[in-house]
Amino acid sequence: MPLFTVETNGNLEPHIKQEWLLTNGLGGFASSTVVGCNTRRYHGVLCAATLPPVGRIMAVNRLGEIITLDRDPDHPLELSINQFRQSYHPRGDQYLRRFGLGETAIWEYDLHGARIIKELQQVWMQNVVMVRYTIQPLAHEPFKFAVLPFVSLRDFHGARHAQDANLRAEPCDNGVVVTSGSNAAHIRSDTAQFLPSPGWWYGHYYAIENERGLDDTEDLFTPGRFEISIAQPTTVTFWLAMDAIDKPDWDGELKRRRDAVQAAHKDPENATADLIATRTASVAMQKLSRAAHDFVVWRKSPDGSDGCTVIAGYPWFADWGRDTMISLPGLFLTSGRFHQARQVLSVFAKYVSEGMIPNRFDDYSNEPHYNTVDASLWFIHAAFEYRRLSNDAHTFEDILLPACRAIREGYTNGTRFHIKMDPADGLICQGDAATQLTWMDAKCNGIAFTPRQGKPVEIQALWHHALVLLGDLDLAAKVRDSFQKQFWISPFRGLYDVVDGNRKDNAIRPNQIFAVSLPNSPLTRDQQLAVVEVVRRELLTPVGLRTLSRSDPNYHGRYIGTQMVRDAAYHNGTVWPWLIGPFLEAYLRVNNHAEDAKLVCRKWLEPLVAQMDTACIGQISEICEGDAPHRPVGCFAQAWSVAEVYRIAAELAM
Repeated sequence: MPLFTVETNGNLEPHIKQEWLLTNGLGGFASSTVVGCNTRRYHGVLCAATLPPVGRIMAVNRLGEIITLDRDPDHPLELSINQFRQSYHPRGDQYLRRFGLGETAIWEYDLHGARIIKELQQVWMQNVVMVRYTIQPLAHEPFKFAVLPFVSLRDFHGARHAQDANLRAEPCDNGVVVTSGSNAAHIRSDTAQFLPSPGWWYGHYYAIENERGLDDTEDLFTPGRFEISIAQPTTVTFWLAMDAIDKPDWDGELKRRRDAVQAAHKDPENATADLIATRTASVAMQKLSRAAHDFVVWRKSPDGSDGCTVIAGYPWFADWGRDTMISLPGLFLTSGRFHQARQVLSVFAKYVSEGMIPNRFDDYSNEPHYNTVDASLWFIHAAFEYRRLSNDAHTFEDILLPACRAIREGYTNGTRFHIKMDPADGLICQGDAATQLTWMDAKCNGIAFTPRQGKPVEIQALWHHALVLLGDLDLAAKVRDSFQKQFWISPFRGLYDVVDGNRKDNAIRPNQIFAVSLPNSPLTRDQQLAVVEVVRRELLTPVGLRTLSRSDPNYHGRYIGTQMVRDAAYHNGTVWPWLIGPFLEAYLRVNNHAEDAKLVCRKWLEPLVAQMDTACIGQISEICEGDAPHRPVGCFAQAWSVAEVYRIAAELAM
């Protein structure tokens, strides 16, 4: 049985706004809406990672199904649905009864008594998708069943337009190969016959891209159709791939995926019974465990060996250092995936340069980019959490601890982007007016929307925490004293967000919560209590923390429009679900993890767990709008959103 079930009963709304995601462990994925209507350029059944986990190509956007009754050939019935600027066509949603998501995506259709079950499987660790139709016709009602593949074969960030296209189709055994440049989509069937008939469908409209102020239409190429006559219960299977392959075994591939998931959780040297138990403690934890698995992908280590990394978010992000390190405790350590955590940390440790880990790897070249002040400090936190929760002293001492010390050295003496400890107070300076080095990094057309050059509050909290972990207690004490003197405002306002010489930014933002949530706080207990209350009063919503108080004149409550408009709102009022993790951690800490505090935290966390059943089925979004009802926007699936909800849910035994 699928973990998630949506009863659609032939209704378009709200299901056209509900999305789904399946991943392949390489960075590739399949995604669309529950009703099967693509509303983004990123929706498709085969989005392949050709340079894992990046180099992503949207190969096959959708499959269209047509049923032609022998007794009524002039009125075909169609299962698919497309949106054009002025209409939807066809309207297969009227036949859809339910959608399910688990290891596969499943659609159940009822065509006047005839039943068709469509099931889609992402083949694990391959750029291959299988689609299986199980067809139960009415007695004495034979019909022809046709499937039309719609192909774009383009960069997944782009859109295909017929006048600029150079797509070619060549029939092959049991199917067709569509090529564009060096990319090819192989589409084959086990029993259906391919009938060539190349052509274009013009003007597919992507409502979400329109909302984002981007190119919102696309033309799709169809090389022909697959046909099979149905007179009795029948199963027909298709496979779509970037390379020529023989027919995969449906059940065998599902078993291989299950085995990979189980193997990820088996680490006999390190896994504890308590951690393993969190994976199956409740339905909520099973759902969160499944969601977490989507972000764990393969990446080659610098020495050429197999490695592991974290996709920051679907559909458009790759693996980012900051997101990976913040996500690592929740995605890996919560469920005892220590072997993979070791791989992730070791990969980034080998990329330490001038005291910094990469913030991201290039989408096309895979080259590391070093342009963040906080990712390296989060690496130290993640490395020590790994040591605390695993029994792996060897990896920590030989690989991770030297990397942590190199980071401390780089930050003390100075590294890129003016990142350097101020010897007068021990605090970390960074950046200038032209750089965005903290997680609040929105910048468009040269405009930095949250300029935070100087000494940001969470960087100092992370620095103090790192110094304590590394045993540099004298310097940590100096940082603690400086932090309290320079950042404390009052019990009613909490902490300054940034201190930059005589400039002190008193905007109420969530960054101050890290001065309480991190295991080693630079604040007194009374100050910690005050910070938690300020954040609760000003920033807490049912789906996370706002990035700016509503009372601030720069507050933006909606996230819609061009990139310029959206970036202005990105960290100026927009809600980030991942921040619920540090907030609840801080709340529990100042309330001594009392049972009544845990009860309150469970209630605060429940709406985000419930989001997995209503927005992107099985996932938690990157952001939500600051104004109620806090519509999920941005990436429909975000690693640190899932990781922090998973981590805290396990702590609360949900």
